Amino acid sequence: MSSAQVLVTGGAGFIGSHLVRRLVADGKRVAVTVKYASLIDNVRLADVWDGLEVIEADLRNVDSLRSLGKRQFEAIYHMAAYNHVGDSFVHVTEALASNTVGTANLLECGVQYGRFVYMSTSECYGLQQTVPFHEDFRPFPISPYAIGKYAGELYAQFKRHQTGAPIVCIRPFNTFGPYQSEKAVIPELIIRCLRGLPVETTEGLQTREFNYVDNQVSGILAAAAAEPPFEGIVNIGSCQEIAIRDLVQKIHTLSGSSSPLRIGALPNRPTEIWRMSSDNRRAKELLGWQPEVDFEDGLRRTIAWFRSYLEAYTHPDGALRKLGR
Repeated sequence: MSSAQVLVTGGAGFIGSHLVRRLVADGKRVAVTVKYASLIDNVRLADVWDGLEVIEADLRNVDSLRSLGKRQFEAIYHMAAYNHVGDSFVHVTEALASNTVGTANLLECGVQYGRFVYMSTSECYGLQQTVPFHEDFRPFPISPYAIGKYAGELYAQFKRHQTGAPIVCIRPFNTFGPYQSEKAVIPELIIRCLRGLPVETTEGLQTREFNYVDNQVSGILAAAAAEPPFEGIVNIGSCQEIAIRDLVQKIHTLSGSSSPLRIGALPNRPTEIWRMSSDNRRAKELLGWQPEVDFEDGLRRTIAWFRSYLEAYTHPDGALRKLGR
């Protein structure tokens, strides 16, 4: 086992927890920051919890970062973020504080590292005239979430310029997989389809691309390992664009659902990004990375996991329900 330690901020989040498990499997000593150092609040890490160093910290609060200022890590994976696009229009201050101020606080607290990976987002591109989105495009973020993430990205690049520190920035496109919150579109659709509930959507003409979480984790690790540390931004995406209405139909079919589909029942968001697709050539060239799990295989794996999830978490005789009796 490696003697060096790595830090994952937001390690109990969706992508963060998958990254943590991969790092543990690779023999790394892993520390994670979480808001509450309790397993009951960080259930995604249940299978590896006892082997982690758990650091209770809210990155928005500089006081809680004081202990990190004396630490040194092989790598820091900055995953902690306010991560819901739609809700950020209501929770503007929280989104900006988490994604911008939290990032600046972490970079200024004095912690030492061999590599710092800033997890940005494809939402930074926002309004663009053409697809696929290339790293040279000028960002035009159109949500408080995206603005906060872009500001954090700019701060990370500023610190690299100022100090020469090995800080790299990646822009992942939409990720999906086991343990994702049902506030995200794919888990929401899967759960409703598996439970036979009506599925209501917009007309679904907008397109997105989705990358299975194992692919995303491989991209993050490739960014951390790249020598020399690359300059600028690297997209981590699948280059497979799909209309939301087609996504709904595919999940409905793969899950064998009887749910009624009501496509067009909801209005479009006023700040909708109508097409979103990545150009991932830079990731292939600089990181030697490309997706290994294709979209449909990833969907099948995710649907299977959510079947098990519903048995454990929501079935009247499921394991979690029994704990409350």
